[in-house]
Amino acid sequence: MEAEQKETILRKPDWLKIKVPSGKEYLNVRQIVEHHKLHTICTSGHCPNMHECWGRGTATLMILGDICTRSCGFCNVKTGRPKPADWDEPARVAESVRLMKLKHCVLTSVDRDDLDDLGAGIWAKTVEEIKKLTPETTLETLIPDFDGREDLIQQVIAAGPEVISHNLETVRRITPWARSRAKYDISLFTLSIIAKSKSVAKSGIMVGLGEKPDEVLETLQDMRNVGVEVVTIGQYLQPTKKHLMVQEYVSPEQFETYRKAGLDMGFRYVESSPLVRSSYRAERHVGK
Repeated sequence: MEAEQKETILRKPDWLKIKVPSGKEYLNVRQIVEHHKLHTICTSGHCPNMHECWGRGTATLMILGDICTRSCGFCNVKTGRPKPADWDEPARVAESVRLMKLKHCVLTSVDRDDLDDLGAGIWAKTVEEIKKLTPETTLETLIPDFDGREDLIQQVIAAGPEVISHNLETVRRITPWARSRAKYDISLFTLSIIAKSKSVAKSGIMVGLGEKPDEVLETLQDMRNVGVEVVTIGQYLQPTKKHLMVQEYVSPEQFETYRKAGLDMGFRYVESSPLVRSSYRAERHVGK
């Protein structure tokens, strides 16, 4: 499969230029993140929308450490042997959410295939601690697939986040060489369990990895068929030379085509543009 990757380095188009972060709210969140040495996917993932989200009182915090047990071809998070799970982390994260005065918090994590419960216990405890300390803060949990284990997915559901997201990341054909260990159908099963709960089911994909438009539409329909209500579509950007190369910079017009197609399929929200990432405008996705 990897042989299908083109070796031509594409020039980044003008529409992918990123604004310089600024503003009082952004600077406040940044100072707290740095002072408390928090792991945020906003910074580790070099999110292009960090200034906008932090400025609106929304941030994405990464729990369970910053070392992942998987090694996906698109992801810039460190891979290796993680440290033991820290059961004091949920309380620290909750206190950080309080200090940041976040209106909406997105939680994500590295994959922890080294743990018996794959990290589900700390996931649930973190949600519970945040809700106890700052009940006015709405929550989205961007969870791993937990190997499709329904008992572990239900632990997160029971904690009561308003939105539960799990990203398919890419189309079925590209999944085997873009994602480490994760399987397309297991991700769909995970999303189907979420959709049966009281939480909003959400997912997201990247484009520009060599997928075809009809494959994107098929993936959207697969998500909708299992009950996903909110979807994000953004341009894949190569983090380093060691990661998968960009095969195409998809035009804003094509993103708009995907957005309209998703709405026609029945999604409540479709965030689709080159700089969209999983937590983009996440606070809008809370209510059913």
